[in-house]
Amino acid sequence: MNNPLIHRPKFVWLACLISLSIVIGAGLRQIVLHQRQAEVAMRGAQVMPFDLEKTTHHFEPLPDGGLQTVIADAPIDPEQVNLIQSHLEAETAKFKAGDFSDPAAIHGEAMPGLKQLRAGYRDMTVEYTALPDGGQIRYTAQQPALVTAVHDWFAAQRSDHGHHAQ
Repeated sequence: MNNPLIHRPKFVWLACLISLSIVIGAGLRQIVLHQRQAEVAMRGAQVMPFDLEKTTHHFEPLPDGGLQTVIADAPIDPEQVNLIQSHLEAETAKFKAGDFSDPAAIHGEAMPGLKQLRAGYRDMTVEYTALPDGGQIRYTAQQPALVTAVHDWFAAQRSDHGHHAQ
């Protein structure tokens, strides 16, 4: 049987070139992502009082908003638990007033969902709850666009925080 690839070396080279471009592109995206995560961790250390290496962020999208939880990796670490709780309680008060300046300082003004959250904060309920090993903030909204904004905002944070988030 006649193999068309043997008679068409340009096709083979083109296929190899495309494959190589895909592999190189994926590698470059990983490098850029890791660099961004390192920058976010540096800026985060200036805004968040707790140690990112001793805590984990959880961002759980829900049908009517989302649940953000920060817990100490070692629940018997009262210093980290206290720092988490005081920070999340203060952030909740800011978010209720439409002040999302801390996430913007960490993740940038173009962070997905941020503009919509700032504009729609009056139509969203934001509640803080202390947990034995940290704290959580519950975001609730009735408007689908605002729920989508919370989900987008959570996805950006999960990506930016890398191994510090789940």
